[in-house]
Amino acid sequence: MFKHVLIPTDGSALSRKAVKAAVAFAKAMNAKITAYYALEMVQPYLVGEGVVIDTSTFSTFVERARQQGEKYVADVAKAAKAAGVRCDTYITKPVTPYQGIIDAAKKKKCDAIFMASHGRGELASLILGSVTQKVLAHSKVPVVVYR
Repeated sequence: MFKHVLIPTDGSALSRKAVKAAVAFAKAMNAKITAYYALEMVQPYLVGEGVVIDTSTFSTFVERARQQGEKYVADVAKAAKAAGVRCDTYITKPVTPYQGIIDAAKKKKCDAIFMASHGRGELASLILGSVTQKVLAHSKVPVVVYR
């Protein structure tokens, strides 16, 4: 049914559980997977009297975020390898995580997205929004949500 599944990850406990389920899902479908991490856009913040954070500090922060993302997608690749599922990894720096997920699915020609839902309550979801809800609302390919 599905031949290429995108697995977005943020490294959270629920996301790690979803990765296990997604790898099993892909194996059952005889599909390959692409592990994806969205580097969130970070803006240098002004501190006090208009003083900007040192650019080397900002660069260090961005590099550490990229290294963390690489670890997350490597963890997915490791789980996929153990299950005998072909896996590629992909990291981008989108405007928003949900746009990154949708764009990654399109660019990598995925025919499904398998992702975790953090399961916020209704009020928190209304106030904070939800990456999963936004992906569900805007995706052109099926989305499997793991809870």
